[in-house]
Amino acid sequence: MTNQQQPSSSYSTPQPDLIAPSFASPSSGPRFPPPPVILSNQIPSPSIKTPNLPSPGNGIRTGSPVPRMSTPPGPPVFSSPLQPAAVPFRTSPATPQPIAYSSGSSLPTSSPHQFSNGSVELQHHISDVTGEFAHDAESPNVLFSAHKVLKQKKLANVPSLGFGALVSPGREVSPGPQIIQRDPHRCHNCGAYSNLHCNILLDSGQWQCVICRNLNGSEGEYIAASKEELRNLPELSSPLVDYVQTGNKRPGFIPVSESRISAPIVLVIDECLDEQHLQHLQSSLHAFVDSLPPTTRIGIVLYGRTVSVYDFSEESMASADVLPGEQSPSEDALRALIYGTGIYLSTIHASLPVAHAIFSSLRAYKLNFPEVSRDRCLGTAVEVALAIIQGPSAEMSRGVVKRPGGNSRIIVCAGGPSTYGPGSVPHSLSHPNYPHMEKTALKWMENLGREAYHRNTVVDILCAGTCPVRVPIMQPLAKSSGGVLILHDDFGEAFGVNLQRASTRAAGSHGLLEIRCSDNITVSQVVGPGEEAHTDNRETFKSDSAVAIQMLSVEETQCFSVSMENHGDIKSEYVYFQFAIQYSNVYQAEISRVITVRLPTVDSISAYLESVQDEVAAVLIGKRTLLRTKNFNDARDMRATIDERIKDVASKFGSQMPKSKLFRYPKELCTLPELLFHLRRGPLLGSILGHEDERSVLRSLFLNSSFELSLRMLAPRCLMHREGGTFEELPAYDLAMQSDAAVVLDHGTDVFIWLGAELAAQEGKSAAALAACRTLAEELTDMRFPAPRILAFKEGSSQARYFVSRLIPAHKDPPYEQEARFPQLRTLSAEQRTKLKSSFIHFDDPSFCEWMRNLRVLVPEPS
Repeated sequence: MTNQQQPSSSYSTPQPDLIAPSFASPSSGPRFPPPPVILSNQIPSPSIKTPNLPSPGNGIRTGSPVPRMSTPPGPPVFSSPLQPAAVPFRTSPATPQPIAYSSGSSLPTSSPHQFSNGSVELQHHISDVTGEFAHDAESPNVLFSAHKVLKQKKLANVPSLGFGALVSPGREVSPGPQIIQRDPHRCHNCGAYSNLHCNILLDSGQWQCVICRNLNGSEGEYIAASKEELRNLPELSSPLVDYVQTGNKRPGFIPVSESRISAPIVLVIDECLDEQHLQHLQSSLHAFVDSLPPTTRIGIVLYGRTVSVYDFSEESMASADVLPGEQSPSEDALRALIYGTGIYLSTIHASLPVAHAIFSSLRAYKLNFPEVSRDRCLGTAVEVALAIIQGPSAEMSRGVVKRPGGNSRIIVCAGGPSTYGPGSVPHSLSHPNYPHMEKTALKWMENLGREAYHRNTVVDILCAGTCPVRVPIMQPLAKSSGGVLILHDDFGEAFGVNLQRASTRAAGSHGLLEIRCSDNITVSQVVGPGEEAHTDNRETFKSDSAVAIQMLSVEETQCFSVSMENHGDIKSEYVYFQFAIQYSNVYQAEISRVITVRLPTVDSISAYLESVQDEVAAVLIGKRTLLRTKNFNDARDMRATIDERIKDVASKFGSQMPKSKLFRYPKELCTLPELLFHLRRGPLLGSILGHEDERSVLRSLFLNSSFELSLRMLAPRCLMHREGGTFEELPAYDLAMQSDAAVVLDHGTDVFIWLGAELAAQEGKSAAALAACRTLAEELTDMRFPAPRILAFKEGSSQARYFVSRLIPAHKDPPYEQEARFPQLRTLSAEQRTKLKSSFIHFDDPSFCEWMRNLRVLVPEPS
């Protein structure tokens, strides 16, 4: 198409000013200030200086703009689709096991003058509906760093340990949540929802809010002869319920699961690829469209110096309309495109042969320019993709725009940087105006991502190949739309797996997360894929102190890290936490998911420490730490901060050895230091990865990812192959590298398979072991997003260094410490021990035990 062009337009969605709530900050230990309060996990460009704003004494910055988020690297190397494999292995569960507490008590112990409506007289008539069928352990959607809460503010707010929760709003659990198809009962004072922990006046049906203690009516619904009758109501018997609003209020609701409305997917494909990369990409694209459900609507856009929009109305050939890429498309050009005769979005069942024909017609880049110097108008291509998703309704006002079920999705397949048109940077980093043009491009890309978000469209960017894509320019586009950016080695099978998983992972749109806490508990920081919600976007109540977060998308793989503090000493026996998630699901139903958790309070430090979930606490600490890591220098500072954390926890919760400056680390937290040691030396904070772009993408993924993936990215999981095809979980120490063994190491975005030299020399046994290890690796990472690289190598090969660098060098420890932490060594003969010891090369990296001793802290005994 030939179109008149107007000056480049730039989206100007205003960025909200985020004002941090004035939360009380712990007074002890100025070395661990909480990072900025409400959710920013933006990793800025390493080449852009971030101004050092003065921080108040409480460590909380106010008024700082909060950018968006994104995700990581991960070139996997296994065939797709994955077939489930039945490989048994002996190991302990990766997720923390909830501790069951006896439920009890009726009324909270706070003073009766807090009750309203004459509730002072309720104490002999009110019923605790929880009774013996309530459980204090959390829902799988919410994992707390401890199952008990310290009453004393001074001890509870020790910042080196901290207290908080990991919240996965979109995570589906089995069995599924209880479904309620009516409006919820909410507290008239603070907005909290009725729940299984409420006290209820059976004669009148009134219920007491667990957050603010206000007494509320239930319109007679909770009137009952006994509390057993109330067990039939889901919200009074389950900690997790979904309220589904249907009927006249939501005329678009379609209750039949087969009628799931498929939001369109537009592929935006780089056409500046060399022959080898293009062949791999074509294979991945062919497999991708074959995997899509028949009702999925798909669009195909190519970009280079121009933007080509493919027309599905031509069945016999690949036909495209072409727009210039140097400027944003004009309204006239878009109108001519959208109202023309072409079909740019079509269902797979109607257009699968056309899609295959389009992919087969793609040709490699012919001009004699290096990859980094080729013109790529990525920004213009995404604008055009947004326009064809919106269709003719683009001219309507935003409030009337049609809404598909869930989020539409644009998936960019990029092989190089954006170097042409709006949102681009010069080909050469030495361009005299590069810093200014980079800053302009960053802002333009962020605004485009925000515009995509307002149009219910998520932009994912999947990069591959050897050409630097200049991650800092692309990240704001993905982050501010609620999408991810992923780096791959090539466009092969790994890329294809992530293409498939990116297209199917959405759970809903228009998400709002509200967090309410009782009894002097306040939220000090939230990290995750969202931004502070404005009050005009949600219902308000008279005394609502909820922290509200606007979610950029609602997906199963996402997680919010919530840090909490005691605002004062707690006098109640229990404290209550309620997480309410409101979103539109793929069936266009409005869901309100409510999760309520009750935790007991204790005075005893030992009782509190015994309830600490080391893995959850480590992930929370990791997310707080990575939020403050913007570049290599920050990473070095954060490694020092982890050292200080270990020393501070030992001095606050441990004990000092007699006549010594050594501290004994609390035995209740014996696994936490080792998890933090892995974080300190691994790819997130260490120097294993070579390029800052890789580290930036990895950190962004970690800040948004689920507990399970975050834990694996923080500390690898080591599984040794045994006779009979079983696997045994071992500590992630280099002592596992025994020459007659095969070892699988799962590090989240990378899975390594290591074959010992003796085993590799036995052709039959090594082939069987390798096959079992590959099957296990695929099973462990089935549906993980992003799909990890799976790399296999033999002992002594140059690639084996990737495996060795992820393991703790425990071979440097004395034999008694080796055996204490790695008891499997006791099964080796003296000759085998000597041979194993001689296989290690000396280097300066300390072992875990050496690191702890250097901090003047005694190594905790293994559990």
